Amino acid sequence: MGLFGKVFEKKQCSICGGDIGLLGNRKLEDGNMCKECASKLSPFFSDRRSSTVEEIEQQLAYREENKEAVKQFHTTRTIGENMKLLLDEDARKFIVTRSRNLEDANPDVINYSDVTGVDFKIDEDKSEEKREDKDGNKVSYNPPKFIFEYDFHITIHVNNPYFDTISYQLNPSAVRTNEDNPLPMNQKPNERQNREYQEYEKMGNDIKNVLTAARQEARQERESAAAPKTPVICPLCGATTIPTPAGTCEYCGGPVK
Repeated sequence: MGLFGKVFEKKQCSICGGDIGLLGNRKLEDGNMCKECASKLSPFFSDRRSSTVEEIEQQLAYREENKEAVKQFHTTRTIGENMKLLLDEDARKFIVTRSRNLEDANPDVINYSDVTGVDFKIDEDKSEEKREDKDGNKVSYNPPKFIFEYDFHITIHVNNPYFDTISYQLNPSAVRTNEDNPLPMNQKPNERQNREYQEYEKMGNDIKNVLTAARQEARQERESAAAPKTPVICPLCGATTIPTPAGTCEYCGGPVK
């Protein structure tokens, strides 16, 4: 007898055809998926239950193609600590991952031009600091005192068929700005005097500024390349030519200004 006295009936994965073990099923809109196939999906994908078998198969094909993009990816700049933003500034692509082995993790490789926006948000919270009375009990100060904590969140909005946001927290644990100096509720520390706060604030702004500028530059170049070309006279061969993307004559190859 199986779970709760019922016979466990094995299901088959609608993707790979393999048997699905107990508690290993990942429901799809019109089928089932094993945890091995589910592990190959994008880590930023969150719409599994309403996805069809066909849609999952299409995503897995995209994820296989992404492996080649990962092999071609060359990191020129890294921003972050635990979860990192890796930039390939020459290819104008980026990756968000915490893995050190990119080929094993197969993180999604995103084009700069696919970024549609970047949000950087700092969340503030406070927790009450208590003291110990003569009996060893934790009691409030009079008036109550608080320690302020901060978390730093990035959300990258992207144009991708399988997910539209990449959201993560920059700091692995809350930044406590006045741990050695609890304050009454009506007072607040100057958080920007805290070194950790400054570092994560700069990190978040750097990510936002870099991706926003990269997105704008990539889109301007794409729009420029798609714009109608104006014929000019080549100063070397005298032909009327439409300059190539490299700025040369299409007939003689000479530079055209």
